Amino acid sequence: MSPLPRSAPRVLLVGSSGGHLAQLMGLRTWWQDLERAWVTFRTEDALGHLAGEQVAWAYMPTTRNLVNLVRNTGLAIKTMRSFRPDVVVSSGAGVALPFF
Repeated sequence: MSPLPRSAPRVLLVGSSGGHLAQLMGLRTWWQDLERAWVTFRTEDALGHLAGEQVAWAYMPTTRNLVNLVRNTGLAIKTMRSFRPDVVVSSGAGVALPFF
């Protein structure tokens, strides 16, 4: 039996905190009425911007850190299985790699 269709697509928004998160926030008119979840780093700006949102906190640093690449790959698998997004949108940086 296939699942019932959803009324709106589920969107997973993935990006580092700071400028990358600000770019995703700039798309608010596009995602504000969609079911969504976020993946970013737990920083002051992210905590402020994403209060009340569904967030999976990624591990940092990601640059040249094999341990955190593996940890974020595990987070990607868990997040993709539980949230089941229809589309993944990212503004970039290393955290996004495992989610694609």
